[in-house]
Amino acid sequence: MTTPDELPPLVPLPRTYESTAGGTYPLGAASTLCAGPGTQGVGRWLRATVGAATGLPLDPGPERGGIALHIDAELAPEAYRLTVHAGSGVRIEGGSAAGVFWGAQTLRQLLGPEAFRRAPVAGRAEWGIPEVLVEDAPRFGWRGMMLDVARHFMPKDGVLRYLDLMAAHKLNVFHFHLTDDQGWRVEIERHPRLTEVGSWRSRTKYGHRASPLWEDKPHGGFYTQDDIREIVAYARERHIRIVPEIDIPGHSQAAIAAYPELGNRDVVDTAALDVWDNWGVSPHVLAPSEGVLRFYEGVFEELLGLFPEDVSPFVHIGGDECLKEQWKQSAFAQERMRELGLKDEDELQSWFIRHFDRWLAQRGRRLIGWDEILEGGLAEGAAVSSWRGYAGGIAAAQAGHDVVMCPEQQVYLDHRQDGGADEPVPIGYVRTLEDVYRFEPLPPQLSADEAAHVLGTQANLWTEVMESPARVDYQAFPRLSAFAEVAWSELGPSGERDFAGFERRMTAHYARLEALGVDFRPPGGPLPWQRRPGVLGRPIEGAPPNV
Repeated sequence: MTTPDELPPLVPLPRTYESTAGGTYPLGAASTLCAGPGTQGVGRWLRATVGAATGLPLDPGPERGGIALHIDAELAPEAYRLTVHAGSGVRIEGGSAAGVFWGAQTLRQLLGPEAFRRAPVAGRAEWGIPEVLVEDAPRFGWRGMMLDVARHFMPKDGVLRYLDLMAAHKLNVFHFHLTDDQGWRVEIERHPRLTEVGSWRSRTKYGHRASPLWEDKPHGGFYTQDDIREIVAYARERHIRIVPEIDIPGHSQAAIAAYPELGNRDVVDTAALDVWDNWGVSPHVLAPSEGVLRFYEGVFEELLGLFPEDVSPFVHIGGDECLKEQWKQSAFAQERMRELGLKDEDELQSWFIRHFDRWLAQRGRRLIGWDEILEGGLAEGAAVSSWRGYAGGIAAAQAGHDVVMCPEQQVYLDHRQDGGADEPVPIGYVRTLEDVYRFEPLPPQLSADEAAHVLGTQANLWTEVMESPARVDYQAFPRLSAFAEVAWSELGPSGERDFAGFERRMTAHYARLEALGVDFRPPGGPLPWQRRPGVLGRPIEGAPPNV
């Protein structure tokens, strides 16, 4: 069995890895690919990626002498077994097509960094794969990444690229943050002004909201419904679920700017509102009216049509940072609370959440929201994204609700990676690669039954200070690689993770990221073009960033 010092340069680390005969299987022009029943999609992916990188055709053929893909119902759904033998070739078995796909990702890593390019550069006829037996399965079923495309829009090609990067790290849940105060990013045909007006802002704050710098040009963009259908199909082929998010009742200024009747018109002149050009938390929240409920039911109805249940069993409704001042000042909101028998504004927010929990449940979906949805009483079927530390997740799990652990203090990747002055727009807490690697999603306070409610974990990328895909790359990597191992791999025998071993394996993984064109933060610090000199961040250790 492999010793800790001989661990393979695989990320995330598999459960078991055994070098068998010590030889290699030569993958070459004569090597075939046999995709058994249910694995044809994985076969297409291998030909499109590994085939393109190696220049090998991987034609259909017999099981022996090439790559064979099979489903083994005795394995857990996402588990796989990868066997490489010099004489007979490569065999990948998975408990489902997803398990086979994760095994194919491991095979790609065994081929070397050149297998992560889009065209061959090595100029060789054969690609040696070491003779190994890998048996592997994920620790958590929810291994997620949230991408905020509302603060800074990421064009469709960038989203597809991030789905590929997730798949390369065996991450399987893409939380798609589509709306916020600063922009609305999904086409809703019955409400066209959401994108005509709400998808762009006239200018953008550059840096933290206290920065005096502005980018004085319009910023915007949105995904057409066909764009969304393409993204969904791309994710399905990579066995990634999508959690679309429409944020209510707070973080709604872009929607109110498009449709002023959604806001609290007896408190503010909502017709004068624009899409917000600054960061922070807007005070403009949705009015608690039947008209608003009908409006958002229409939005969610179209959303469910775009994100089918097999890809999107969960729908995220936000529910976070809903400032209550306008409701306190609004005569209409106060009368509404009396009509509904609600004692305070927290219960009014809970009324919003419960309404859409029932509405989604009637259509076969599950609601998930940020941990503020616990305030005023949690809807019965709702799950919680625990972002304000562990407390919300612990309370929800102890009450019998499902939880995704994504605490800001550990896995908000917009936070700076180092305390040095060269970090670009240093926001929030210092969270190093090692900090992320040592994150433990399961709180020790939970009993075994309560811990079963922890669906998994998620890293979040809020893009206020990420003005380009390159900046998203810098904040995400290499920390997302560390997070992927937290989400996939079991803890070591000591109950801790071997960061020194992870660093050794990352030496090879950096070469894979380079081949993929990822603009990651180098171990020695930012390169000159990755810095943002003179752009104000919030370099106060321990201060909540709220950007």
